[in-house]
Amino acid sequence: MYYPNRREALKQSAVGFGSIALAGLLADQSKAAVIDPLAAKPPHFTPKAKRMIFLFMKGGPSHVDTFEQKTMLDRDHGKPFPYDKPKVQFAPTGNLLKSPWKFSPHGQCGHMVSELFPNVARHVDDICFLHGLHGTNAAHGGALLKLHTGSDNFVRPSIGSWVTYGLGSENSSLPGFITICPTLAHGGVTNWGSAFLPAAYQGTPLGNASVSSKNARVAFINNDKVSSQLQQLQLNALQKTNREFMDTTGPDQALEGRIASFELAFRMQNEMPKAEDLSQESEATRALYGLNDPITENFGRQCLMARRFLERGVRYVQVSHSDAFVQWDQHGDLKKGHTKNALEVDRPIAALLYDLKQRGLLEDTLVWWGGEFGRTPTAQGSGDGRDHNPEGFTMWLAGGGVKGGYSHGATDDYGFFAEKGKVHIHDMHATILHLMGLDHEMLTFKHAGRDFRLTDVHGRVVDEIIA
Repeated sequence: MYYPNRREALKQSAVGFGSIALAGLLADQSKAAVIDPLAAKPPHFTPKAKRMIFLFMKGGPSHVDTFEQKTMLDRDHGKPFPYDKPKVQFAPTGNLLKSPWKFSPHGQCGHMVSELFPNVARHVDDICFLHGLHGTNAAHGGALLKLHTGSDNFVRPSIGSWVTYGLGSENSSLPGFITICPTLAHGGVTNWGSAFLPAAYQGTPLGNASVSSKNARVAFINNDKVSSQLQQLQLNALQKTNREFMDTTGPDQALEGRIASFELAFRMQNEMPKAEDLSQESEATRALYGLNDPITENFGRQCLMARRFLERGVRYVQVSHSDAFVQWDQHGDLKKGHTKNALEVDRPIAALLYDLKQRGLLEDTLVWWGGEFGRTPTAQGSGDGRDHNPEGFTMWLAGGGVKGGYSHGATDDYGFFAEKGKVHIHDMHATILHLMGLDHEMLTFKHAGRDFRLTDVHGRVVDEIIA
């Protein structure tokens, strides 16, 4: 009988040892995922911001009517646009249309802001304006997906999911990613979904755009029929069965996600009602956010809820200013529509910036404002509207390590095309991740045989805006 020596035995069984090691590694990963997939994780490098909020203005606010003044547009009102328009347009437009609102300088930086945003204008010294944004899709659906997921034609994880995947949460009893009154149109759940990332990283929606923020709460958060002690016993029995199943079958991402969701839901019963209870806020704070005014109450409540979630350790919060379809989409009635929209959000946004700052949270909280694209400087319809414009528009950031009172980039003299300091949506994503301490090229997830990331194979960090 042949007996291999030690060298031959090791050589012949090397693959087996590798399989054993791999099985052990997968088991460890499985157990870690089951224990707490939202556990806080170290960033790639020292972050400027620890948490963030996205103030999403659905429909596309007009940059030339809000935060980027164009004197040439005023001068040449009614004349044809002197250059070639984009080859791909959402709809035909006519001649140049000046802004119906006046602009004036504000703050020590002297940034020009239109009279649409008198309250936000008081905070320009804390805001970093990016006027050279540009995207690739002129339709709401594609542009929303691009903004939220980095892709306008494939199902990809949302930016909130990537941030939570990379950093986890600072509160094990609340979701790491919450979206308040999200839109159900133009991508719907995909805009806050986790796609192929583990399910624990998807956004938790409170209500939707057709629901008043007063009713935007976690459903069935209280169980008056079963005590917490009995629920804990039930949960333990369920988890034991699930883990025994995975010990037999191996890692199961879908099952791991359900286990994590059960455990989080149990813990949320105690924490979520406290976070949602705005009666704990002073009357002065409620008035600051405009909860005493029917015009500002709905969005003000969203902003106040967002602040309460952020200070309790939720990593990423999104609030959406949207009706059941689109809000800032003024193809006609520009003055009426943008006036209404700005009145609803101006006071609450200013309150949020002030409140975060006076609580010492703004310096390490990143605030992001913007829509899926801007509007054309040329008129549409009967001459009192503007079409979609992904070629050039404005977004702004505040807090979280950006330069306050700073303007980066610009569109052309009329506001049609990003011309100076151009920032693509991929660049915006790369910069946001960088401010959160994440390298957009290192934050990857292997799926279907390849590594994926939020910025795909694109994106650069806009170092010029970082303090």
